[in-house]
Amino acid sequence: MNIAVKPEAAADAAAAEIYATPLAELNPAMAKRFQDDTIWPVFARLRAEDPVHFTPDSEFGPYWSITRWNDIMTVDTDHEGFSSADGIALANLEAIKEQERVMGQRRRGAGFITMDEPEHAAHRKAVSPTVAPSNIANMAPVVRERAGQILDGLPIGVEFDWVDKVSKELTAMTLATLFDFPFEDRRKLTFWSDMVTNLPGHGPVESWEQRGAALFDCFGTFNALWNARVNAPPSIDLISMLAHNEATRNMSPEEYNGTVILLIVGGNDTTRNTISGSVYNLNKFPEQYDKLRADPSLISSMVSETIRYQTPLSHMRRQATRDIEIGGKTIRKGDSVVMWYISGNRDETVVDRPNDYIIDRERPRQHLSFGFGVHRCVGNRVAEMQLTLIWEEILKRFPRIDVVGEPTRTHSPFVHGFETLPVIIPARA
Repeated sequence: MNIAVKPEAAADAAAAEIYATPLAELNPAMAKRFQDDTIWPVFARLRAEDPVHFTPDSEFGPYWSITRWNDIMTVDTDHEGFSSADGIALANLEAIKEQERVMGQRRRGAGFITMDEPEHAAHRKAVSPTVAPSNIANMAPVVRERAGQILDGLPIGVEFDWVDKVSKELTAMTLATLFDFPFEDRRKLTFWSDMVTNLPGHGPVESWEQRGAALFDCFGTFNALWNARVNAPPSIDLISMLAHNEATRNMSPEEYNGTVILLIVGGNDTTRNTISGSVYNLNKFPEQYDKLRADPSLISSMVSETIRYQTPLSHMRRQATRDIEIGGKTIRKGDSVVMWYISGNRDETVVDRPNDYIIDRERPRQHLSFGFGVHRCVGNRVAEMQLTLIWEEILKRFPRIDVVGEPTRTHSPFVHGFETLPVIIPARA
């Protein structure tokens, strides 16, 4: 199991540049560093030297970076002091202008995650039955069967892209089930997710016009699904839940479209990139892969450790509703505040050996990746279910999955993921 390792000289050069940059000029949200996987010295330096850090000028405008675990928890659990109504991710200012130009309107919201209380709770409650433990238990046999079908169709002894063949396919299948979306069109869901989270020149996005057309197609498709479900008896799928719930059945088209995007991206990126991250990191730490094969009961803790170590969504953003002091710094009312989950999950003062991937940690669910407080990820149990089932089926079939080259990573300070991951499966069990 060999991974093409990035030359140490290149990693050292990146770290030297980061430590030579004056703190006031450091922009932790520089997407190129996430794509190159050279972001780690930025957060290590900020946690040590300036854990509540202000970037006065960037492509996202000015913003504060919160990089230590306890400070992140302070912000995440204070929904009155830190509002999500202005958006939950850093928004590229050029992207906002271009979306206004192409789509003729301001940036759309992201559904109930960008609502504050009490509206947030009412909208969240509308979709909660779909991801409740009883419904997840009902879904699990279907997800397991489909996971097995995906794995049985993989080539043996031939290099292929794990992201495309497995990670995207499993999440598309599960999302289609949650939405009761036409199964034959399921890959549209991952395509639309990628169109939302990428800028032109990255992922499948070729131009602003193409991106706008894709979003119009997405919204038109889901509007038709709404019209069909609102005139049919209530069902357990997410669209029917929204159409028939008293709190959401009269929401505006903008609120509905935002909720659709939230559910598509939230249901896609966390699971998809953790599936890919588990294969990559088990190869990067082969002793952990040996441990997993020897004891499949470690799958559950391996899943949680991957969610921590990978941190599929790097950050969440809030806006201060009043002047608030954190870490000796005064954050002013209206300031943009970014909680870097990817940094908090590597906080040496809270997580033991945070830069090591250890699948049998004593407290594997100790991570920030799903958030805390009222905005904690509503679909976290669905994600864990998919990841657990796919690995149970993998271990039944394949003695090894070998990563044969470095992945290409997402050009984004928000989605921390993989565009491609080359692998070879040498043999079946």
